[in-house]
Amino acid sequence: MDSEKTKNIVVVVSGLDEEYQYNIIRGMNTFALEHGMNLSYFAAFGGMVGSKVFDRGEYSIYNLIDYSKFDGAILMTNTFSEADMRSKIFSGVRSAGIPTVVFESHEYPEFYDISIDNFTVMKRLVDHIINFHGARVLNFISGPLANPEGRARYEAFLSAMKDNGLEVEEDRIFYGDFKSHDGKQAIEDFADSNLPLPDAFICANDSMALTAASALEKLGYKIPEDVIVTGFDNTFSARNSFPSITSVKRPLFTAGQKAAEIVYNLINGIEQPHSTLLEAAPVFAESCGCPSETTDDLKEYKKITYKRMEVINSNIHIVNRLTAGLAETETSTEFFNVIEELIGDLGCEKFAVCLTDDWQDAFNSSSSVTDPDFYSGYMTAPLIWDNGKRRSVGYFPSSNMFPEGFETRACINYFLPLHFSERCLGYYIVTNGDFPIYSLLCHTLTMVLSNSIENIRKLFHLNKAMDELNRLYIIDPLCNIYNRNGFINIADDMFKDCVKENKCVMLSFIDMDGLKFINDNYGHNEGDFAIQRLANIIQDCCGRNSICARFGGDEFIIFTVDAKKGDESALARKFNTELEDINNLVQKPYLISASIGSVTTFAKENDTLYSIIKKADDAMYEIKKQKKRARKSEKM
Repeated sequence: MDSEKTKNIVVVVSGLDEEYQYNIIRGMNTFALEHGMNLSYFAAFGGMVGSKVFDRGEYSIYNLIDYSKFDGAILMTNTFSEADMRSKIFSGVRSAGIPTVVFESHEYPEFYDISIDNFTVMKRLVDHIINFHGARVLNFISGPLANPEGRARYEAFLSAMKDNGLEVEEDRIFYGDFKSHDGKQAIEDFADSNLPLPDAFICANDSMALTAASALEKLGYKIPEDVIVTGFDNTFSARNSFPSITSVKRPLFTAGQKAAEIVYNLINGIEQPHSTLLEAAPVFAESCGCPSETTDDLKEYKKITYKRMEVINSNIHIVNRLTAGLAETETSTEFFNVIEELIGDLGCEKFAVCLTDDWQDAFNSSSSVTDPDFYSGYMTAPLIWDNGKRRSVGYFPSSNMFPEGFETRACINYFLPLHFSERCLGYYIVTNGDFPIYSLLCHTLTMVLSNSIENIRKLFHLNKAMDELNRLYIIDPLCNIYNRNGFINIADDMFKDCVKENKCVMLSFIDMDGLKFINDNYGHNEGDFAIQRLANIIQDCCGRNSICARFGGDEFIIFTVDAKKGDESALARKFNTELEDINNLVQKPYLISASIGSVTTFAKENDTLYSIIKKADDAMYEIKKQKKRARKSEKM
């Protein structure tokens, strides 16, 4: 492989806004930009809204990846709680045969792995709570056991309890998903259980520990006086909460750098250790009764906190403006215009919206997504915002992922899914911007974009349905010309204009001859055939200033403005000639025949359209009577 070529690395991760992912990603990005690597993160926010149907749409982003287009892969599959999803990702990477580093997994020996010793450090933490603080009854708030890190921490808890001769009560274990709301839910479940208060709640991460501690305090318990709470990860919030949370400090930034370094070296043919194990250390703090040694310096804390608040307020403002702007959009053009106006505030170099080529197609519950690829063969990129300049790409193969191909320079790209429920709408790409990892509102932004795209899709089909309803209201479905409603709506306005301008109008009334005879003797299909052919003739007889309609079952009407002398006879000649021609052409056992009567007059204020129609109807019946008298005389 050409060592000068930019190395394209795919990174697969679930969630971007947790401190664990953030710190590892920062480490990877730092190494990548220093060594000319192009990192492409494919990320979703699974498990955030408690809906498996929603998660199927969210996880569609992972089906987009064509691993064969990349030089290497880094898999943060330890951030997934779903074993099936991890297996699918492993399978795709294995098929591509590219150098791969995986976090916290030893399932596939062909991959290089990097791990932090979760088991040993969690066991040390639990031993401290038992032996130093004398805890005997412990509740455990677990992460997902299908997740390698969740499993390691759970097994470390069980091992520490066993080694210290303590019984593990199943009712005192809450199986969470590493989400912050799991801590609150665990305390609510405990409160409903009527079990005695334990000596400690051991939590598998800080997010759950913080919400558990808050929920306990709302119930009137003091920490650590009444009950101990511990976490894992030593996050900023855990360090600086009150009380500060006893936790575990892990070298996350270093782990990210190391993962990127291993892949880089493997691509360049430099041998690497198959497994890399990094050490972690327990951090004993106020929530277990130990003096805190990790609380940030007050000045630094205030500085970081203010900066975070400023960023959050700014992002809320961006999302609110975007939400308000998109709420007023009714077309895709308006939608992309709103995004273009605000996207520069996200602080990225490039922003691309990529939609499936069928995103505007109608669908219903009976046509749910069943294709495992989710994406259509081709995508469209209607908006590519690049350093303030806008362009688009009509169509590109979805296997290309990037609408304009890979960058040939060091870049950081984030691919995020756009979907409505389980239906995949597309994705968007943020290039060289940290909004997806530093903002707590990235998922909110994604949902706002997705819901707005879905609203536009629905409006598109609603407008189509309204157009069709309007068409059906004014168009005769058999003859495909105006029906009575359509004719009156349009001709009445034309007639009023003629009255104002004192124009001459001609109204012709046509009645089909012998329709009942055709229906009774040859069937209604033949009757419909005859009516359609008559309608075609009437349409052909309409001039530039005329409109025609099927006025009733076998009655038709033509209305002409700016009529001239001789128009009545000219229309009758053309009409009868075309009747003769169609009969010679179709050679039916019956004649397609009709009587036409016309009235030409200057429109006056005391005239109405209906009064003119009545006169034309009378003229037509005079023609019909003449025909009957002629037929009788022929028989005599």
